[in-house]
Amino acid sequence: MPGRPVAHNQNRAPGAPRAPPSRGPHPPGEKSGGPQYYLERGIRGPLGKVLGLSFAIFAVIASFGIGNMTQGNSISSNMENSWNVPVWVTGLVLTVLSMVVLVGGIKSIGRVTARLVPVMIIFYVAGAIYILLANVTQIPAAFGQIFSEAFTGTSAVGGFAGSVIIIAVQFGVARGIFSNESGMGSAAIAAAAAQTTHPVRQGLVSMTQTFIDTIIVVSCTGLVIVTTGVWKQIDPETGEQISAALMTGEAFTKGLPGEWGHWIVTIGLVLFAFSTILGWSYYGDRNIERLLGRRAVMPFRVLFSLVVFVGCTVQLGVVWAFSDVMNGLMALPNLVGLLVLSGLVVRETRYYLKHDPKLEATKEEIEAFMKDQPGWEQWKSGDVIGSTQNYGGT
Repeated sequence: MPGRPVAHNQNRAPGAPRAPPSRGPHPPGEKSGGPQYYLERGIRGPLGKVLGLSFAIFAVIASFGIGNMTQGNSISSNMENSWNVPVWVTGLVLTVLSMVVLVGGIKSIGRVTARLVPVMIIFYVAGAIYILLANVTQIPAAFGQIFSEAFTGTSAVGGFAGSVIIIAVQFGVARGIFSNESGMGSAAIAAAAAQTTHPVRQGLVSMTQTFIDTIIVVSCTGLVIVTTGVWKQIDPETGEQISAALMTGEAFTKGLPGEWGHWIVTIGLVLFAFSTILGWSYYGDRNIERLLGRRAVMPFRVLFSLVVFVGCTVQLGVVWAFSDVMNGLMALPNLVGLLVLSGLVVRETRYYLKHDPKLEATKEEIEAFMKDQPGWEQWKSGDVIGSTQNYGGT
């Protein structure tokens, strides 16, 4: 777990600075960008067009998995376990709330998520830190347990020795993507809508997300589960290890005084997962617009909201399997594009850091050393690349 973010940071950094240069204005003042545009613009010829279109198609499909059904499923499972709320009731409420927010457009998505995410992080991390401080003497052994069990028979039963490593890597990468989405290209879609004085700055900012959600949040979660011993807990009804969706709640309940650990996890999970649903709706509608034009955005949002109910009520294993496949298909064209465009990203980053090594340059100073650079004026104006004018939107 501690080593995983190193690779993810390398995947996240190149995508975000490519997003702002390859974006365009929309009639209501919104901007759209991401791999669905910069792959085609940055890689000339049929390859770039195929990669851009492939990404858009897979991103739309993947949005129903990682950003929709898995989130709804996690919320409904924890609501049922914590407060005995039927999954269909949770699904119905989430569907209605999603539809109410999503029909408001990107501005309402931004307002809701901006309020939800900080609250979720504060409550969740505070609870985790309390548990870890209470079990501070067990933390060294917990780290040893995590590393040893990752490559032993506990990670995979039967088979040849190499299969253990293969399965560990497979699940590590799959869950790493769920943690911070590095390499998938989703961060670039969000970065394209950001207000920034230079795309390199936005790329550096985007890298901090990996540190926060993986190094801090995920590492704290893993340590809490191990130090409380919940990872070995058996479900009395099934005789098997308790499900991953419920494991964190059990760990917080055991590690915190009283019975309110489930409250922190469930409320935090609801806030985080619901904000993820809203965010991934935005990723999906930017790509559906790339494929079918602006007219398709609102029908997509309605369908996206309805699928939340499906995610809340189906079996967890089906949801995760679908999401893993779609995540891989979405990441493939983006990673190919990042390899091809890596030289360009390095040159742009080096040029900017040469003139602003401490990231303290004002807008006027940036303008002075960038004014003669190719594409600078087009980026500032929000050029038509990636806009509905080029791709049949209305």
